[in-house]
Amino acid sequence: MLRRFTAVSASALLCLAGTAGIAEARTDSLYAPSAVVLSIGKGADAGSATVLRAVTLSCAPTAGGTHPAPEDACAELKATSPGGTFEGLLNSPDPDRMCPQHFDPVTINVDGVWEGSRTSWQYTFTNTCTMDATLNGGAAFAF
Repeated sequence: MLRRFTAVSASALLCLAGTAGIAEARTDSLYAPSAVVLSIGKGADAGSATVLRAVTLSCAPTAGGTHPAPEDACAELKATSPGGTFEGLLNSPDPDRMCPQHFDPVTINVDGVWEGSRTSWQYTFTNTCTMDATLNGGAAFAF
């Protein structure tokens, strides 16, 4: 009986110690997390496209990740993502840029957590020239 009581007590202490460790490891932040993977793929759908390039981008509380210009990319995504969609990236195409009319689809993708909410956004362009003209030198997909 004493052996059983000791075993149960030891198990209870281990459970409490494990719970306390989890509570201590939790970080509280004033910022909703924003960490995404940006990718450019060859194909008409993000699920079947062959990824050509991809970077990670973390924006809150500070900019970081493998993106070559994380501060600029975060600023662009924040300015163009009302309501968690990134359609604003497509708002300023270069009207003076001429592109060939051949179909060679390229898909861009934003996947991860944006301002605390899960996000997965994609857009397919007819070719890389159209993508470059539509994104018009924006920082987010300049990698």
